[in-house]
Amino acid sequence: MKLAFVGGTGPEGLGLAIRLAHAGHAVAIGSRSHERGEEGAAKVREAVPAADATGGENSEVVGDADVVFLTFPYSGQQPTLEALRSQLAGKIVCNVVAPLEFEKGIGAVAINVPGKSAAQEAAAQLPESTVVSAFQNMSAEKLMDLPHPVECDVLVCGRDAEAKATIIGLANQIDGVRGVDAGGLSQSRYVEMLTSLLINLNRKYKTHTSIKIVGL
Repeated sequence: MKLAFVGGTGPEGLGLAIRLAHAGHAVAIGSRSHERGEEGAAKVREAVPAADATGGENSEVVGDADVVFLTFPYSGQQPTLEALRSQLAGKIVCNVVAPLEFEKGIGAVAINVPGKSAAQEAAAQLPESTVVSAFQNMSAEKLMDLPHPVECDVLVCGRDAEAKATIIGLANQIDGVRGVDAGGLSQSRYVEMLTSLLINLNRKYKTHTSIKIVGL
C-alpha cells in the first residue's frame, strides 16, 4: 500500500513510517515544508535501506496515498484538515492525534475537546473521507527502535468496518503489535485521553509504556 504521513517528521510519524516501510509498504513523509518532508524520508531510508520512502509538503504526499495518517499536534488539526479536505476525499484517514497540553508541576493533561474527540472532529471536517482512530498510545521511542518488537495493543475506533480492518491489518504487521477493534469513533475519546496518563507514567518511572488488553 501507499501510506502518507501528514506532519510525519515528528517521532510518532517517523516511527510508524519506519515500521510500516519495514513491512514492505511505500511511505511518503509530509511536512509544512518540502525540505523537511524530504529530510524525514531520508531518515526512513536510513533506518530501512530498502524502503520506498519519499517526502514533500503535506499537500504533495497525500494525493496517491491509499491511507493517510495524521501525526501532528492537536493544535494543528483544524487548519491542516481545512487545507487538505478536498485531497483527502475518498481516502481512509487514520487519526493518530491525541489532544493534550503540558502544565508545569502536573505534566501531560488531556484537553477537553468540544467535539468529544479529535477523531470525531476530524470526521466532521472530512465528510467525504473515512476517518479511523488508532496508534495514539504507542511509544514513539519503541517504534523507532526497529530491531526490537513494540509489544502492545493498538485500539482502533471507527464507523466503517472495512476501514478499521485495513488499519488493524497494518497494526498487525508491526512486530509485537496486535490491532484491536475498539468500537465506534466515539470510543476514541477514551483512547486519546489515555495518552496523557502514559506520558506521565513514562516521566515518573523513566520508561516507555504502552497498553495491552487482556482476556481477548
